[in-house]
Amino acid sequence: MHLTALLERAARRAPDKHALVTDDESVTYADLLDRARRAATVLVDAGLRPGDRVAVMTFNTPGFVVAAFGTWFAGGVLVPVNHKFTVPETRYAVEHSGAGLGVVCAGLAATARAARPDTVWMTTESGVDGLPDFDALTAAAAPLAKAVTEDDEAPAEILFTSGTTASPKGCVHTHRGLSLVAPLITSTVGFTSEERFLLSMPIWHAAPLNDWLLTMIFLGATTVLQREYDPAGFVAAVERHRATAFFGAPIAYLAPVQLARQGKLSLADADLSSVDKWLYGGAPLGAETARALATAYRSDRFFQVYGMSEMGPVGTALYPHEQVAKAGSIGRGGMPGVDLRVVAPDGNDVPAGGTGEIWLRADTRMSGYHQNAPATAAVFTGPWFRTGDVARVDEDGYLYIVDRLKDLIIVGGENVHSQEVEETLRGHPRLTDVAVVGRPHPEWGETVVAVCVTADGQPITLEEIRGYLGDKLARYKLPREAVTLPELPRNPSGKLTKHVIRRNLVT
Repeated sequence: MHLTALLERAARRAPDKHALVTDDESVTYADLLDRARRAATVLVDAGLRPGDRVAVMTFNTPGFVVAAFGTWFAGGVLVPVNHKFTVPETRYAVEHSGAGLGVVCAGLAATARAARPDTVWMTTESGVDGLPDFDALTAAAAPLAKAVTEDDEAPAEILFTSGTTASPKGCVHTHRGLSLVAPLITSTVGFTSEERFLLSMPIWHAAPLNDWLLTMIFLGATTVLQREYDPAGFVAAVERHRATAFFGAPIAYLAPVQLARQGKLSLADADLSSVDKWLYGGAPLGAETARALATAYRSDRFFQVYGMSEMGPVGTALYPHEQVAKAGSIGRGGMPGVDLRVVAPDGNDVPAGGTGEIWLRADTRMSGYHQNAPATAAVFTGPWFRTGDVARVDEDGYLYIVDRLKDLIIVGGENVHSQEVEETLRGHPRLTDVAVVGRPHPEWGETVVAVCVTADGQPITLEEIRGYLGDKLARYKLPREAVTLPELPRNPSGKLTKHVIRRNLVT
């Protein structure tokens, strides 16, 4: 199915229902369809031809959704761009994708223009001197009668990976592949057309865009857009809009809890009873954290979802009744429609108790990395996508990610899984955040380095760390160096950017 058909169907079924809601406006499905068709005319008039790329760089706004569907109606390929990118990062995304047209929030226009002056930029939300006003042009344009092309095998988007290990790669997804994500996610989570999904995580990320926004449109449900996540605003948005579902990285849930402990937010008085689907991803939760969040949010309706940008993203799920008994797991087997293997280095599936790389197979997978055939070949074995995540399989078949293949630290021939050391260190009462990386060593190959953030801001000594871990981990796994930082670098989805940490350690 072509993605424009999702919106057309929703508008036919419930034209007056709210598709998008913000603190300032509500957009019905009929209005969204009309705006998207008008936006398509604007893009075609600006020179867009089938297959051309359109960079969209905004916050979580209706303007993003209008620009996205306008691009698809015009036969173009959407290139969502991280609104937090610097000029060089924006230049890389726009140049690598080959986007000749762009839609940007007025407040981000200076970055966009400096990054790629040859791109024809238009602004949304308000005008900027010298740039066309996308909203005004859209309002004045005649709506395109139908999509320029309805080829569902055509590329729909070039979605950049989070870049936790290197420069982001552009995942090319087709209309058909993305249209299959929504029914898969719906059956996994149990979404209905009555959802009011609070979208607070950046809309240009894989899960917010493809898993949540497109699924709500597939269902004819409502998406509540929080312009940009902040802890107090997130809690207020749940109450104000009576949200029924939310997705965030674990830190998005923990931040309000931390503010509440500091007396800066009254989480206990907040009415969060409308939510019956608390979804999280990007990292698993330990048993203690899972219990703490269930208490803080007064709910036992937490879902862990695991997936990769390259896969839609789809993958696995850990359901509410499994959160405590299987805390830290990403679930057992694939979501409906997703095949999963855990593969040893010899290519065989690992038995219970074994450790191997997670491989996924589904029709939602990308067609490849944009202009990067070697990288594409490196991650596929036939139809199987090799995730690079190393997981342990317990006796019940549940998977526990122990590391990224690239984050494995080899000390004197012994494998040290950085996540195991991190999870153990998180129990230290002085630490609020920690990352474990390897530093090259002339004799041992690598040594373990603990990079820490402390609650009081004072450095933590290596002796304290080794003393805490001494009876919990084998000696070769213990850090030989401790570094204290004010904060750890993370990408907008909350994932640690370990390549940045390693680079900073070297320099």
